Amino acid sequence: MQALHIIKIGGNVIDNSENLHRFLKDFTALDGYKILVHGGGKVATQISESMGIEAKLVDGRRITDIDTLRIVTMVYGGLINKNVVAQLQRYGTNAIGLTGADGDFIRAKKRPVKTIDYGFAGDLFEGSINPDNISKLLDSGFTPVFCALTHDGDGQLLNTNADTIASALAVALSKSYETTLVYCFEKKGVLQDIDDEDSLIREINPERYEKLKTDEIIHSGMLPKMDNAFTAISFGVKAVIIGHSDDLGQLKNKAGFGTRLSK
Repeated sequence: MQALHIIKIGGNVIDNSENLHRFLKDFTALDGYKILVHGGGKVATQISESMGIEAKLVDGRRITDIDTLRIVTMVYGGLINKNVVAQLQRYGTNAIGLTGADGDFIRAKKRPVKTIDYGFAGDLFEGSINPDNISKLLDSGFTPVFCALTHDGDGQLLNTNADTIASALAVALSKSYETTLVYCFEKKGVLQDIDDEDSLIREINPERYEKLKTDEIIHSGMLPKMDNAFTAISFGVKAVIIGHSDDLGQLKNKAGFGTRLSK
């Protein structure tokens, strides 16, 4: 079975051109099939403010009204996505920039209104990913670069969490490839002590994860990422790695990189 790496990058890479160039060089050096998934960083918020449109967030989640949807479509699907693709071409990766609407690769449903109306936010469902169409791209030598936009099949674009997209891609493609999901963020991995970068936890299995939660070593913002990761593993993803984007190059050398989550 062919190996596939699905790598998600966040704002700490997107917002810093030096970090981004270093990361994209390391990404290009990785052997085998790979997919890149990116969010929007601070750029969407900065452009919103420059146009007099206030970014609305509830518990860190963006409210995507129609004006915000227009901006994230321009920024995620245009400015950021095409800049990343152009740089990857420069380094020798034959990248193709995509939203979920392209090739009908990723469908979502508009998030239902409960206590909060998140606007044009999209939630994924079973069958959201079209793995056959994505495999055609991979097998043709292309490296897909997905931004955090999906569609509902009725002509509506939706803003969808990039972590969730990466996880769903990994699960859907794990039936055809030996899939490793990599979340790159601003820490070296999961830390025993959040203030000590040298307290990296190298390996976590489900039993250890439960103990780390009970001992409140892992909490708040890290929990959704970890829960997503172990769900992906339970559905066939080989492993999930959480680490700093600067260390991605260690993957090619088969060296220890970040925190590895597995069965």
